[in-house]
Amino acid sequence: MIPLFSVSQVRAADEFAINTLGLSGTVLMENAARSLYEEILQNFESINKFLPVGIVCGKGNNGGDGFALARQFLINGYNVITISLADNTKLEGDALINFNVLKKLLNYYKESKLIKYSSLRDLKKLDGCQVIVDALLGTGTMGQLKPPYASIIEKMNELKAYKVAVDIPSGLDLNNSTGQIVFQADLTVSLAEFKTGLFYGKGYKCSGKVVKGSIGIGGEYFNQLEIQNYLSEPEDALNGVPVRDKDAHKYSAGKVLVIAGSGKMPGAALLAANSTINSGAGAVVLAFPETIKHIAYQKLNEVIVLAYNDEGREYLTSANLEELSEKIEWADALVIGPGLSKNPETLQTCLQIIKKYKNKKIILDADAIQCLSGGLFKKVALNNVIFTPHHGEFAGLLGITTEELQEDILNYGKDFCKKTNAHLVLKGAPTITFTPAGEALINSTGNASLAKFGSGDVLSGMIGGFVGANKEIENSVISAVYIHGLISDLLIEQKSELSVSASDLIQNITNGIKFVSNSII
Repeated sequence: MIPLFSVSQVRAADEFAINTLGLSGTVLMENAARSLYEEILQNFESINKFLPVGIVCGKGNNGGDGFALARQFLINGYNVITISLADNTKLEGDALINFNVLKKLLNYYKESKLIKYSSLRDLKKLDGCQVIVDALLGTGTMGQLKPPYASIIEKMNELKAYKVAVDIPSGLDLNNSTGQIVFQADLTVSLAEFKTGLFYGKGYKCSGKVVKGSIGIGGEYFNQLEIQNYLSEPEDALNGVPVRDKDAHKYSAGKVLVIAGSGKMPGAALLAANSTINSGAGAVVLAFPETIKHIAYQKLNEVIVLAYNDEGREYLTSANLEELSEKIEWADALVIGPGLSKNPETLQTCLQIIKKYKNKKIILDADAIQCLSGGLFKKVALNNVIFTPHHGEFAGLLGITTEELQEDILNYGKDFCKKTNAHLVLKGAPTITFTPAGEALINSTGNASLAKFGSGDVLSGMIGGFVGANKEIENSVISAVYIHGLISDLLIEQKSELSVSASDLIQNITNGIKFVSNSII
């Protein structure tokens, strides 16, 4: 896993470099500028010396990095247009030093310019730049932007160029990855180390490709720090892929009972069941209303259908628990929820199953999650439960609005798992897995093609298949989430994001698993 660091941890690294190692802030800024220059050239391969580079600098150290970067471009043969929000009377420290060096150096580079910002009209001078670098604001950004930053960022976003953010996109509050107006970067060079807020929320949306830049202190300092946030990578996915013994049989390879579907939403159950059987489980049974069992029989070939007596209601009730009990006991894992409906009788039945079979590994998805709303999740043993809600469902479970959740998503997720001892797979862009230990594992695969009915049902089935086969939770969950997103990444190499379906995901589960296995071994 790739460790992700907080704002305070990265700031402490600067202090360590200056106070302990004895490096000056000017040297750190120089190292950052060289790294920024190298990363821009490496990631924007079509850059050329016939078109100018534009850099917009703020008043703090982020602006200082921008001035130093402008010098790197100058001495390597590029024309640079630098717009500064401050002159030498408003700058101080290392930023002032680099401003003055750049100003003097420009006497020898007549086609390049250093412009003091006075109005939005100044940004018109960046028209025609092949690269626009945002060196406005740094990690201290919090809350609503003060003028003129919001209007400057909006104007920069309109410019047609390859856009690069120095350390973070301006306007982003890294503490909770929020921001109303944020620079839309194609590339973000995260200085010193990867910062958590760049990989979820507004950071995920606005940072583009995130690469690591150096300030010249290496990584050993960061290796000593306590980490709670991580970004997943292929090695993590491989750890949870089921491996069968040579003498395995269908029942030893993982037995999963999927309790899903209703008259109003039968399709979700079929997707989840098919996903489960394609994800490593040796035996999968779908518990499904008898009234509509013909739908399941028509669509399922490898999954056994257990049609319970719904007495024409087309949904699950507590009256069905007795006829399901044998298969619940039989199963290594249960997947409960896809298409099950929010009927009060159904939700009460789900709650009864969770209470009675607390030693069973349960993937609780979609409608079934609401059986624990109203604070009930605080009163039930959930250490074997894996919750798989989207943001709206999780907010509903907590009794807050989706907007409140997204303002502090990591803390809400961590707090929930530490209190319940459950695992939480919070589906979204990106999907984040939270563990009982208080860790957040941000998934690094997936794309907008997953924003479609059924993709979440497929994920629940994959988790069920992996957990059932492995008889283990954490590695199975991390692997299933990673491969689920990877499948969509592989599919958009062949299809449009708009046309990828849940059925496509199921049909390509094997390709996702093989891709991970082949890329590591």
